[in-house]
Amino acid sequence: MARLRPKNEQSTLICVGYESPNVTEMNDWIAIGMLALVGLSIPLGMMVVSYLIRPSVPETSKRATYESGEIPTGGTRIRFNIQYYMVALLFVVFDIETVLLFPWAVVYQDALASPEYGLLEALGPMLLFVAILMIGLAWAWRTGAVQWAQTRTQAASDTDRQ
Repeated sequence: MARLRPKNEQSTLICVGYESPNVTEMNDWIAIGMLALVGLSIPLGMMVVSYLIRPSVPETSKRATYESGEIPTGGTRIRFNIQYYMVALLFVVFDIETVLLFPWAVVYQDALASPEYGLLEALGPMLLFVAILMIGLAWAWRTGAVQWAQTRTQAASDTDRQ
């Protein structure tokens, strides 16, 4: 029969006549490893099974443009403005920043309540994190990654002003 001690005591798993230190910490990593293994093996297994059981019938009509019964016009490969990708990348970066701010706010609240941490120790790492992201945003702004291309009417009005 095994009994786990609370976290404030020494972390050990006590079995009849046997003590092994740090077993609970190792069990946490085993659980994380198993989760990663299952999380990777299920999609990979699905792709392998799909590849093995699917029929292979090559046809040129599969590469044709499909327009809901209409006669296809134009090619299937069109050019997109790269500006959409830049905005999407910047959105992902700042979305992740927002996700990381919430757990930090919980820890920050606990750190301020604790007498062993000062304001700088609690606030410093997040200010550094936000400062690095702001430097990246300033660079993106300076290189024009967040600026849309001017339309012809805007360009014409800018030349009229000069």
